[in-house]
Amino acid sequence: MPDGNPAGGIPAEKCLNIPNALSLYRLASFPVLLWLAWSGHERIFSVLFSINLATDILDGLIARLTNSATEFGARLDSIADFTTWLLAIYGIARFHWPELRPQAVWLMAVVATWLATYAVGYLRFHRFPSLHLYSSKAAAYLQGIYFFVLFNWGQYSGLFFVAVTAALLACVEDIWVMFSLREMRSNARGLYWLYKGKHP
Repeated sequence: MPDGNPAGGIPAEKCLNIPNALSLYRLASFPVLLWLAWSGHERIFSVLFSINLATDILDGLIARLTNSATEFGARLDSIADFTTWLLAIYGIARFHWPELRPQAVWLMAVVATWLATYAVGYLRFHRFPSLHLYSSKAAAYLQGIYFFVLFNWGQYSGLFFVAVTAALLACVEDIWVMFSLREMRSNARGLYWLYKGKHP
């Protein structure tokens, strides 16, 4: 019987760390930012959303530098990433749709493939994916830069297409990896490492 372990057998001291606190902050701030966007407070929303983007980068970086990454943290980060994406989509629709209307097809393609990764993860493994592939991390950085620029200075088409291309490629690799795995694995790195492990 686990004695006070909050994440299925992981010691509490390993779960109560700075990276997980940052992920929890993003989760806790979700309803606040959603309300700010809904009520039209664009400037405050932009500032707080930019802080969320910064914490999204910092939690993974700190976890790697301090060797404090855990399965619980990976899952928590994935859920927080999901809420950040929802805020980005709603923020775009609320404040920047006229600028992005010409790229609506690209936006819908990204959202559809992103949702597909969660659908595949749930259907195959009965949980949200937490693969954290290198391609997904690179795409997340590019998307974070794009969202930061968009919500603070407006639309830049070149940066938009770089972020969209990275997102589509990362989602495709996510789905491919999930169909190749027998069970969900956090920090799977990517297809190259998956098949290298199968064929040394």
